[in-house]
Amino acid sequence: MSGISLQGVSKRYPGGILAVKGVDLDIESGEFVTLVGPSGCGKTTTLRTIAGFETPTDGTVRIDGKDVTDMPPYERDTGMVFQDFALFPHMTIHENIAYGMEASGEYTREEIDARVAEMLDLVELPGVGDRTPDQLSGGQQQRIALARALAPRPKALLLDEPLASLDKQLREQMQVELRRIQQEIGITTVFVTHNQEEALTMSDRLAVMNDGRFEQVGPPEVVYDEPDTRFVADFLGTANIFDGTVTAIENGYATVDCGDVTVRSQSPGALETGSEVSVIVRPERVRFEATSADGGTRTATERSNVFQGDITFKRHLGSSVEFRLETSNGRELVVVRRSGMDEVTLGDSVSVTIDPDDCRIVEE
Repeated sequence: MSGISLQGVSKRYPGGILAVKGVDLDIESGEFVTLVGPSGCGKTTTLRTIAGFETPTDGTVRIDGKDVTDMPPYERDTGMVFQDFALFPHMTIHENIAYGMEASGEYTREEIDARVAEMLDLVELPGVGDRTPDQLSGGQQQRIALARALAPRPKALLLDEPLASLDKQLREQMQVELRRIQQEIGITTVFVTHNQEEALTMSDRLAVMNDGRFEQVGPPEVVYDEPDTRFVADFLGTANIFDGTVTAIENGYATVDCGDVTVRSQSPGALETGSEVSVIVRPERVRFEATSADGGTRTATERSNVFQGDITFKRHLGSSVEFRLETSNGRELVVVRRSGMDEVTLGDSVSVTIDPDDCRIVEE
């Protein structure tokens, strides 16, 4: 299988709009990499540049070590699945899947028929070859679009928000199926989505895009737990963010004056006093001090990062519960805990604590 390499790729559209700004990215053979970011960040343009539907203004695109920058899409040996599936409505499912192989002229009829049957088995839809797309559900059409893309044995699979039009339950089912198929085949895959949860659960690595650039590239757990920038922390999941100025650094920990509160955090090595920073705390890292039996607040012992306030919001998220705490100075903190861990409910007065080791500082 093939790897993909982008080196200094930029894309400027007529009118001077710079959609992609000198990005570099190396994707290993068999890796599943997701480009994630808000609308207009450049992720789809980057994917289309890999596919050959856009020609970069600057930079180089390589697939399997070969420079394909100026090659048309049909010479790049990639398969692509679009958001609307783009199945041919006048063709049967068999004809749809066979289309790419027939267009190449490299396969016999026997090879095509055998490959179509193999693909239908792979996507777990045997026996639907004689149907037309309008006779299938949305999820089934998505699987057929994937089968069509994979049938000619491309070097890379490119997915442009293929699950966006599906309802939540079907979307989650197809996330599992798509990942299963990708891992079974071992094909190099680039997936575009603006759905943060989807990106976190499906990928070997994330490339978080903002304003035409990669803010951070890395494994999902690293990007989530150790964001490099305030944007990544704020975009990917939920974060409690304290903006302030570093007033002291001692024994590997920094004290940050955030105006209404002071926060103590582990300190990155190059940090200096006077730096303007953001302290990032994921909701899962915040801990409750329970309310006392007489209804009063059981305050925390003397230590860093203790906040008191009232629970103003609570919602169940299945295996976890999200709380929102309003402190006495009006700051809102988000807390996520596993269901059943804490006897805390709406209206309770509580104290919460944050371990300095669970804080991450990013400079402004």
